[in-house]
Amino acid sequence: MRKILLIGAGKSASYLIKYLLEKSHEENLLIIVGDVNFTNAKKLINNHENAQAIMLDVFDKESRQNAVQNCDIVISMLPARFHIEVARDCITFNKNMVTASYISDEMQNLDKAARDKGLIFMNEIGVDPGIDHMSAMHVIDRIRDAGGKMILFESFTGGLVAPESDNNLWNYKFTWNPRNVVVAGQGGAAKFLQEGTYKYIPYNRLFRRTEFLDVEGYGRFEGYANRDSLKYQSVYGLSNVKTLYRGTMRRVGFSRAWNMFVQLGMTDDSYTIDDSENMSYRDFVNAFLPYSPTDSVELKFRHALKIDQDDIVWDKLLELDILNGNKRVELKKATPAQILQKILMDSWTLEEDDKDMIVMYHKFGYELDGKRHQIDSTMVTIGEDQTYTAMAKTVGLPVAIATLAILNETITTPGVQMPITKEVYGPILQELETYGIAFTETEVPYLGYNPLNL
Repeated sequence: MRKILLIGAGKSASYLIKYLLEKSHEENLLIIVGDVNFTNAKKLINNHENAQAIMLDVFDKESRQNAVQNCDIVISMLPARFHIEVARDCITFNKNMVTASYISDEMQNLDKAARDKGLIFMNEIGVDPGIDHMSAMHVIDRIRDAGGKMILFESFTGGLVAPESDNNLWNYKFTWNPRNVVVAGQGGAAKFLQEGTYKYIPYNRLFRRTEFLDVEGYGRFEGYANRDSLKYQSVYGLSNVKTLYRGTMRRVGFSRAWNMFVQLGMTDDSYTIDDSENMSYRDFVNAFLPYSPTDSVELKFRHALKIDQDDIVWDKLLELDILNGNKRVELKKATPAQILQKILMDSWTLEEDDKDMIVMYHKFGYELDGKRHQIDSTMVTIGEDQTYTAMAKTVGLPVAIATLAILNETITTPGVQMPITKEVYGPILQELETYGIAFTETEVPYLGYNPLNL
């Protein structure tokens, strides 16, 4: 049997394992699932005859190398920073490798070694990055093949709560790593291109510069800029494009409310708070406000952020129970971001019956035959339950499909890469459609950023 080693059986592995197990008989596969949490690995394979769970600690070099040596291809679903050790083992033992994570500098440095050995190291093949790359290049290549010239590209993705489970004022719950949500946008100004001009948004203004996006059947969303939209300019072949903007989607109103935390400093992860374990939630908020012998924390909070008492933002903050004097932080030497995360997890953790939702929105502006055109392309995927989530589906299925394609030698180009070539994205997008992950394209008037163009 052909052996696939999957390292890491976390939240995003459910659909990935399900797909491979369903294909295991016809494709003659043995799926070996290795995780430091053996119970979790065992649960996901569910006693399947073509699967095997093993206890695997990625920091245990001997057991890791034994596992890599004993398979035909490796999938790493570990946190991104841990891929590199597995990748080096794959070079040593001549194994192809697939990950859903961004290509790190260390991973990129293995490109020559991988090419020299004819190995494929496929990265960025989840949802974002992943489906965003493939669906974008599918349309961009089609426009170019028809003789068109790209002048605008915008791309937005959001991991949100499904409409039927959307029952709080923020229209949001954690569907992925909560920490990434709390510290999103930090570490430098967002940069992008708009109408041929470089634009920058510093972190303290990020959540007040948003775009509106309407998705048919799902209503209105807002998008705020990702940190570096120019990262893929050369990769996508968009060096002459006038507008290039990548962003994150939320429901309208989220960003304005979130900005309150940013302005107070509650999302800061650069220092720890003394005696944090003995603080109440109310104490935490008060730590960022000036002292007053007479004014309440509520009054100081509203005054500091200029929140009117009839402002919906105030109701959103109260809904989080962030001013409760009885709930304790209970985290030692915690950063403000860590404390805020704990408070938010009380309200934004998915309930057992909740479903999540992935939304993606691309805009393609181009010139063809002397005229300007625009295509808007949207994709919405709703999760089934807490195991088979939309996030697990859109991350895991592309990884699984690519793994099988590499194993079956329908993807053959070696090296460290992302899924931007027709060889890769064509068959994967086609198969994703059979699982309900499909894009709806609409031709709209090209307006750029000037509606008066009409």
